[in-house]
Amino acid sequence: MAGLWGGRFTKETDDRVFAFNESLSFDKKLYRADITGSVAHATMLGKQGIISKEEMESIISGLNSILADIENGSLEFDPKCEDIHSFVEANLIKRIGDAGKKLHTGRSRNDQVALDMKIYVRNELDTMESLLKELLGVFVKRMEENTETYMPAFTHLQKAQPTNLAHYIGAYVEMFLRDRDRIKDIKKRLNLSPLGAGALCGTTYDLDRDYVAQLLEFDCATYNSMDSVSDRDYLIETLNACAIIMMHLSRFSEELIIWNSNEYRFVEMDDAFSTGSSIMPQKKNPDIAELVRGKTGRVYGSLMSLLTTMKGLPLAYNKDMQEDKEVAFDALDTVKDCLALFTGMFATITFNKDIMAKSAMKGFTNATDAADYLVKKGMPFRDAHSVIGQLVLKCIEKDCSIEELSIDELKELCNMFDEDIYDAISLKTCVERRLTKGAPGAIKESIERYRKLI
Repeated sequence: MAGLWGGRFTKETDDRVFAFNESLSFDKKLYRADITGSVAHATMLGKQGIISKEEMESIISGLNSILADIENGSLEFDPKCEDIHSFVEANLIKRIGDAGKKLHTGRSRNDQVALDMKIYVRNELDTMESLLKELLGVFVKRMEENTETYMPAFTHLQKAQPTNLAHYIGAYVEMFLRDRDRIKDIKKRLNLSPLGAGALCGTTYDLDRDYVAQLLEFDCATYNSMDSVSDRDYLIETLNACAIIMMHLSRFSEELIIWNSNEYRFVEMDDAFSTGSSIMPQKKNPDIAELVRGKTGRVYGSLMSLLTTMKGLPLAYNKDMQEDKEVAFDALDTVKDCLALFTGMFATITFNKDIMAKSAMKGFTNATDAADYLVKKGMPFRDAHSVIGQLVLKCIEKDCSIEELSIDELKELCNMFDEDIYDAISLKTCVERRLTKGAPGAIKESIERYRKLI
């Protein structure tokens, strides 16, 4: 099989070479983008008088019929075709005759595939942005429900200070808001049309590249034809954004896995988002969170694969670039699945509020507030820090919390303690008096901001 270049070759392509070279098995995902781009190209060729109006209309009608037949299942992908571009073109010629052979006038598969990938990725980014919006909406809803759900906040996986669950979730809202901004930023740089760049040095045909860009909702045509066919920066940026999204999902998944453990029992996973054990009847496993955590490495691998592919390529197009598709398709599908499943899991999760509050009370998370209490009484902070350190040591020896000590026991260490210490170090006070911007006491203002942003 000599494919699209039969005139130059006298021998058929070796079957093994064809199998190694073909991409239809995976780039068939681009069928809608390919046909959309071809309709715009044909429209422009007709407008410029490069093909006749009748030929333009015949081509567009044929392309639309191919799209319809693919989507209704009556047209199957032919494994004898090398890629999605040759498949569409072969079917077009079969349907409308010689007019179909004129579709490729003024373009190369190099600029054609560059266009297809940009259209496809742009649509995928729109979908991902929508999924992020849905996830953020669930986060904010759970925040609103948990402004008075007290829990420990951690550093080094050790209890540090008390906070509320809304504040904890809000940290992840900030992460995913940045992810959404990254996607918007990528779309700005992506949104230039490469069609008309030809193989690498443009064409002698009088193409209106900006007209095609307008038809396809790009900002304008690209500015350098060699860069147009060899640029994969937008795809690397997309995979980088995917990797960061997965990192954020993985971090939260890790937290939920820990919180779901018997030692913590902060959360109860919904049955619909959990699995059991084939041998241990008591088990209820957080498999969705674990799989999200596991699939993060898979998306990282896609990013590193494409970076490695591109790192030594001279200008302009090289066949190596065909390797961009499988990793991109897999990463985009993985991220979409993980976002959707994490959203469902988090929307249905049950928070064990009493256990969370008790955990905060048992971990000396109010020690900083006890030190601040002495500072407000006039003691230098370093001295207060030392006093409370001794107080914590005493509590460890007695196996109790600070608030469980009597006022006499507190005064033994420092006579500046008074009865108001108990209110000063209560979970409610510790959390609600932290009113600086971004702190848990100001969480309602944060929620209002998130509502506006989402």
